[in-house]
Amino acid sequence: MKSVAIIGAGITGLTAAFYLKCRGIPVTVYEASGRVGGVIQSLRNDGYLAEFGPNTLLETSAKISELVRDAGLQSRRLDADPKAEARYVVRCKRPMAMPSSPVGFLATKLFTLKAKLAVLREPFVPARRDGVEESIAEFVVRRFNREFLDHAVDALVSGIYAGDPRKLSVTHAFPKLKALEDNYGSMIKGQIFGARERKKRREVAKDRAPKFSFDEGLQVLPDTLAGQLGNSVKLNTSVLKLTQTAGGWVVVVSGSESEVEHSAVIYAGTAFKLAQLKIESKSTIELAPFSEIRYPPVASVVLGFRREDVAHPCQGFGMLIPKIEGFKILGTIFSSSLFPNRAPAGHLTLTSYIGGERYPELASLPPEKLYELACEDLRVLLGVRGEPTFRHCMVYSRAIPQYNVGYGRYRALMSDIEAKAPGLFLAGHYRDGISLSDSIVSGCNAVERVETFVRAASVREQPVISK
Repeated sequence: MKSVAIIGAGITGLTAAFYLKCRGIPVTVYEASGRVGGVIQSLRNDGYLAEFGPNTLLETSAKISELVRDAGLQSRRLDADPKAEARYVVRCKRPMAMPSSPVGFLATKLFTLKAKLAVLREPFVPARRDGVEESIAEFVVRRFNREFLDHAVDALVSGIYAGDPRKLSVTHAFPKLKALEDNYGSMIKGQIFGARERKKRREVAKDRAPKFSFDEGLQVLPDTLAGQLGNSVKLNTSVLKLTQTAGGWVVVVSGSESEVEHSAVIYAGTAFKLAQLKIESKSTIELAPFSEIRYPPVASVVLGFRREDVAHPCQGFGMLIPKIEGFKILGTIFSSSLFPNRAPAGHLTLTSYIGGERYPELASLPPEKLYELACEDLRVLLGVRGEPTFRHCMVYSRAIPQYNVGYGRYRALMSDIEAKAPGLFLAGHYRDGISLSDSIVSGCNAVERVETFVRAASVREQPVISK
């Protein structure tokens, strides 16, 4: 059996490769860079552990815990500290805890009485049934009010997508919110009455999903998967062209530009790299539109401080910052409060993000300027004083795909490509959701489709023995 080619050694590609190999299907993973993991990067230095991409894995699906188990990583799993559940949103230049109960919501100073009344009114707001695709901003203002947009949802969108709520599509960027309105007529009623359906699907809402990492950071997961794949992973190897044949696909790779035959191909890279890929197929394959998908730049700035130099207790997940508050950072994760051994004794680690759709020009500033901007905001927000005891930054020039209004045409194009080019499968954050857990589930789902295709093709290729 010819191997399945997997383009991209990020978490989606590695997950797919790992499970295909477990099912007895050979794989070859092509990775253009010199390392595996994509945006997942963990660095241990001077007693600090810095995460440059995602900081946690959300157990939103049983497939997440199954991957940890199957990869043999249960003993290295670290669950988030239960005391770190608090999330803060900045208002009036200071972080305020998000309420975690109806009583807490009524008592919080984070929202005015007008905003609280808007929440109580939401179940009675008519659902929109005209088929018009709304932005997140339009959806929130219609169902709640502008205060919720400006002081809460804007911060949430920046924390998840580094995006603009006036551009992001509620249908594609937050499909579960749209489904609550479609199915129950209200977000609040959907949260109450939809719990049973979510349980049947073995799904957990992201805001309630258990958070975890590993003893040496999230990099442990891709490194472990790559280690079990061994020589099947080809680093520093770019795929230049795919050619469809009667028996599968021929892959042309960089270097010697050698041609390798494969039974199928999974593309698990980025949308903008997909737009540059050359594909020769029996049908015309249109890839250029994928270059239009917006990926704003984001800088991850990790700073360490002495515990006594930070006035705020930093007991919680972190803080999100609405644009209306006027700060440069999008938000900060209290990294050393989430998991142990993220900072030396008597110190703490703060991971802040700069850029995104809010201030894309800031992400390209020199590291020293990024440190300065982060420290300026943290001094006001968290009472930080003194100089950092640890500094490191990573800039992603194209960080997160934006599921803006109209994104459905890209997803329709992906389905059309797979229909026109049997044996070519598309998976990853540009298709199935941007979170780390979404990417893992995308890889698992790709395995099911690929195995069905490869097994069927193998049967068709069996020689017919005449009696």
